[in-house]
Amino acid sequence: MADFSNDLAALRRRVTEARSYLKIEASRDRLVELEEQAAAPGLWDDPDKARAVTTEMARVRDDIVLVDGLDDRATFLIELYDLAREENDESQDSEIASGLAELERELNALELRALFTGEYDERDAICSFSSGAGGVDAQDWADMLLRMYLRWAAGRGFTVEIEDRNEGQEAGISSATIVVKGRYAYGLLQAEKGVHRLIRISPFDGNARRHTAFAALDVVPMLDDAEAPDIRDDDLRIDTFRSSGAGGQHVNVTDSAVRITHLPTGIVVSCQNERSQLQNRASAMHILGARLAERLRAERQAEIDGLSGDKRDVAFGSQIRTYTLAPYQLVKDERTRYETGNVEAVLNGDVDSFVEAWLQWRRKGSVPI
Repeated sequence: MADFSNDLAALRRRVTEARSYLKIEASRDRLVELEEQAAAPGLWDDPDKARAVTTEMARVRDDIVLVDGLDDRATFLIELYDLAREENDESQDSEIASGLAELERELNALELRALFTGEYDERDAICSFSSGAGGVDAQDWADMLLRMYLRWAAGRGFTVEIEDRNEGQEAGISSATIVVKGRYAYGLLQAEKGVHRLIRISPFDGNARRHTAFAALDVVPMLDDAEAPDIRDDDLRIDTFRSSGAGGQHVNVTDSAVRITHLPTGIVVSCQNERSQLQNRASAMHILGARLAERLRAERQAEIDGLSGDKRDVAFGSQIRTYTLAPYQLVKDERTRYETGNVEAVLNGDVDSFVEAWLQWRRKGSVPI
């Protein structure tokens, strides 16, 4: 029969490592504390606190169940192999091989978790798309990027809310804002923040010439209300307008969409996803708070870098990735140097390899965490 001893030993080692980087034993103690808090009378007198407790409890329990399940399945395969080897039973080879392959796939995905070290990595993500240089091609490219990440999110089982979408003059979009909801949405999507460059034969050029277009993706973590910075009413200009996207019977009938400008910083947030002006204003304020908090974090980091004499090139405004469709096909990340020739797959949402390469690059100290 086949020799699986080395593969099974490596599998057992990886499960043990997962217990370590997910801090499963500490999580068991934490789960007991959270269950006591959840059972306390009057928990829901403070809905925000109650949601925080129940959300953390569910996540801690999921981690424990996941790793215990992997451990049980690894133990089963090891015992099955030992028994089959004693009896020289080759009929078990296929079951052991398939079980190994399945566990390895799950561990490959799980080991990304070891790369999440940021304070906000587990949060939902607010993603803002905007077209840049390149005219109508740039607007079309911004729409292509939006579609790419919507497909990526769907493939990962995340939910997405489209808060705002502004159509381009001839094609595509000039801007859009979405909220990607799911554990580690921000931890994953922060890898994609920056300027994306597209090189292709323009479908909008009658002479079929090659054009370069730019679009930007900004990503910030969603914050709880209690974490958002204080925002003075005097610092806001609030405009209402008629929604132009999906949203029910009130769309194009009432001025339900809201645009909020934060005057001291110039940050502008729009929301037209909800059916009422009040709901859109609340969503826009939530997004504004997250963007202001991110701005403050960036300013603090810049100050620290300046004091420490750090000469790291932030490369603000330059492309993080180039998507070449002509004269050859290649997607190349300018930071990690990871590349692939399967452009169609990437544009259909297959960006996990780029994300993992960036997380590995970050862990090596190429960028601040």
